[in-house]
Amino acid sequence: MPQPTRAERRRNDRGGAAPPPHRDPMRPIYVGVAIALAALILVFLGYNFWQKQQIAQANATPSPGPNASSKPVALADGEALGEKYFKSKYPVTPQGGHGQTVDGIACGTQEYATLHVHTHLAIFYNGKQIQIPQYIGFAPNPAGGCLYWLHTHDGSGIIHVESPQLSPPQGGPFTLGMFFDIWGQPLAPSNVAGMAGPVVAYVNGSKYEGDLRAIELHSRQQVVLEIGTPTVPPPNYVFPAGD
Repeated sequence: MPQPTRAERRRNDRGGAAPPPHRDPMRPIYVGVAIALAALILVFLGYNFWQKQQIAQANATPSPGPNASSKPVALADGEALGEKYFKSKYPVTPQGGHGQTVDGIACGTQEYATLHVHTHLAIFYNGKQIQIPQYIGFAPNPAGGCLYWLHTHDGSGIIHVESPQLSPPQGGPFTLGMFFDIWGQPLAPSNVAGMAGPVVAYVNGSKYEGDLRAIELHSRQQVVLEIGTPTVPPPNYVFPAGD
């Protein structure tokens, strides 16, 4: 009588069960790759959501505070508001931006739209509105010049923030201090652009008690700086449609 083979003896010892299934040695690698891909997708979705939130926040329109004047002042692109105080066509001073990077902000050859918002700045000196010069942030030269991400097009007081990124390279928001550094003018509690005297500041109609340089430039933000006396109620400006 023939003797059972070793395989048959093993099967009999297991009660006749089939041999154990063969395990693919690559299975742990497949599982690891699937987990890594799922994690990458979640990171991408999370970053995309965060970026959309940042863009929405940057473009949000603030509400004027309770101290804003009741009669809105309509702004118009190309206009000039206030008394002309700065005479030069290109008002950037020797201390300002002439093509070099200022506060992390580059001088580019075009306008950018990753972040494109407008803030309004109004300056009053001894009760009279002073015109914010046009072409702040323009750095002309024989080769054609360049344009900073923070600049003005006209004398309306509208500051254009046109940046290839949502925030400066060093992080945080774009600020009024950066704009004044590009302009090359002082911004201090007793001196604004060379106009000396105690400074009272308003942001969106509400009195601002913090660091003037730290005032953030957001979409349709309204900043009023009053130097000297008398002071006037901060106007409530209305931006042009599409700004």
